[in-house]
Amino acid sequence: MTDTKMLDRIRDLVPGIAARAADTERERRVPDRTVRELTETGVYRMLQPREFGGAEASPVDFFAVIRELAAGCPSTGWVTSVFGTHAWQLALFPAAAQHDVWGADPDAVLAASYVPSGRLTRVAGGFELSGRWSFASGCQHADWIMLGALTAADDRTPGVHLTLLLPRGDHTIDEVWQAVGLAGTGSHDIVVDAAFVPAHRVHDAEQHNAGTGLASEIPALYRLPFTSVLPGGVTAPLLGAAQGAYAAFTARMRDRDPGPGVAERVSRAAAEIDAGILAMEHNLAAALRCAEAGEEIPLDLRLRARRDQVRAVERAVTATTALFRLGGGRAARTPDVLERHWRDVNTGSLHRANSAERPLVNFGQGAFGVPVSDSIL
Repeated sequence: MTDTKMLDRIRDLVPGIAARAADTERERRVPDRTVRELTETGVYRMLQPREFGGAEASPVDFFAVIRELAAGCPSTGWVTSVFGTHAWQLALFPAAAQHDVWGADPDAVLAASYVPSGRLTRVAGGFELSGRWSFASGCQHADWIMLGALTAADDRTPGVHLTLLLPRGDHTIDEVWQAVGLAGTGSHDIVVDAAFVPAHRVHDAEQHNAGTGLASEIPALYRLPFTSVLPGGVTAPLLGAAQGAYAAFTARMRDRDPGPGVAERVSRAAAEIDAGILAMEHNLAAALRCAEAGEEIPLDLRLRARRDQVRAVERAVTATTALFRLGGGRAARTPDVLERHWRDVNTGSLHRANSAERPLVNFGQGAFGVPVSDSIL
């Protein structure tokens, strides 16, 4: 299937998905019907290895599909995006872990909660993990989950941030997700009680970003840094939501003369959205070209990519807020596309990967020639 065909199939589904957006919010989860429809398109497998039925598509193409979905329903776009980027991360795990997940079911999907939490203990053959993790979007639909945890620190070495892979039966879901925005993402808590995680189901993202142990035969897609792909997964849906708000507002104003003031502000909102999309696509394409050429992705590109990713979030917030305010009292009534997308974009902007200060400081320090030692660039 070509990427154009994927976009066409998604576009065919978006009207139905948009019609279910209010139900998605009310039920606090993406409907089973929507998940089935999206599974059939193969969108969750776009960044999955070909060996396991995936497309190994460009992240640029994947995020274009996500924006299309999120324009119709931001919660659905968000969950689809994290499922797709989690498939990309699983491809960084040892082959045995990939076989565990996709060997029997290439359509298996993964939720995640990366912030290190709980208690991690080394045991024979791997680790024992216990604790609680929050914000695991789409977890009710997920067959497996990835959880962040720190190894024990001592006087000489700090703890190492690892990602551990667990099957559905090794954790429980505490349905605590009640949110003002992205309400339909089902971002509940995950509880684990003394689960054994074999060594092959453990990944070190910082080691991956440093290029440690990456073989030249690994496809270029999986030699991209962690932060070339994962943060985009929680930014693309917000740009798509902003596009959806823009489409809804301009449709309402068609055949009316709103006056030059409204026209100017709509133009500014459209420019903000386009600038966010184009900057992210430019940086992702540049990083992929480096990986395809077998070259190290330069620090200035990594710094710029993270700068532009968090700025894209700010641009989405600015644009959606402007459109919401232009919508007047009608936009404030619930349910309404403008108020939903405004709530969703602002809520999504609170994700840790969308926090602007650290990436902007890093870029500024790099511009001044100050050494940047952030381990997760």
